[in-house]
Amino acid sequence: MEIALFGGSFDPPHVGHVLAMAYVLATEPVDELWMLPVFGHPLAKQLTATFEQRVELCQRAIDSAGLARAKVSLVEAELRGEGRTVDLLEHLHAQRPEVKWALVMGSDLLNEKHLWKRFERIEELARIIEIQRQGHERGDGAALLPEVSSTEVRQRLREGNDAHRLVPRAVLQAIRAQGSYRT
Repeated sequence: MEIALFGGSFDPPHVGHVLAMAYVLATEPVDELWMLPVFGHPLAKQLTATFEQRVELCQRAIDSAGLARAKVSLVEAELRGEGRTVDLLEHLHAQRPEVKWALVMGSDLLNEKHLWKRFERIEELARIIEIQRQGHERGDGAALLPEVSSTEVRQRLREGNDAHRLVPRAVLQAIRAQGSYRT
């Protein structure tokens, strides 16, 4: 069994995240995809929504897209946000040694792999699945997903502007119910 891990702040999850998950599930030989919202940002960036709110929004994004082989994982909460990706992978290998792991990464992040903690160990623990992002194309023929950013979505929501083309409907409804991205 191979499980793809798709981590991020997901503050909030948007259509770019949904498209990336659908792309991986459609093109890669993975049995499942786990969406892993960070418990706390690894670079100490302030998150707008709570972990619990982001988990709910991630689940709504998965459900609204009908991604049957995807789920939200709470493993970051188990680890209390301690450590980095390599530590998470070490933990998962210890918990589920029979599983092969893959790590979904944007091409922007792969361009910064020298900044990651023990990236060479990450590559030993997980197969890297690259998602091409605009402005960071690597020319290997992989699909280029539209550029959408959570920062832009948060700004639009904070200012009361329309974000319905950037966020799945079910996620936007939950955001409105939570009141999580208002000023």
